[in-house]
Amino acid sequence: MSDRPTQVKAPLGKGTRVTGKSRDRLQSQLKKQYEAGASIRSLARSTGRSYGFIHNVLVESHVQLRGRGGANRRKAQ
Repeated sequence: MSDRPTQVKAPLGKGTRVTGKSRDRLQSQLKKQYEAGASIRSLARSTGRSYGFIHNVLVESHVQLRGRGGANRRKAQ
């Protein structure tokens, strides 16, 4: 799976309030991309929004969030 999402139509201005139907559309777009394998960080980059904003939108849309990936920090035995 690619970590590069299809870009959301237009990057949102930083700090711009997203409400109503535009938020519903954004939720469905982000949900679709996240479920297709995009990371929260890549979605944040493509929309120009913060990690926290994307995380909150995904939680609001009842997405099953994936666990952390990458290396763990335990020492090898």
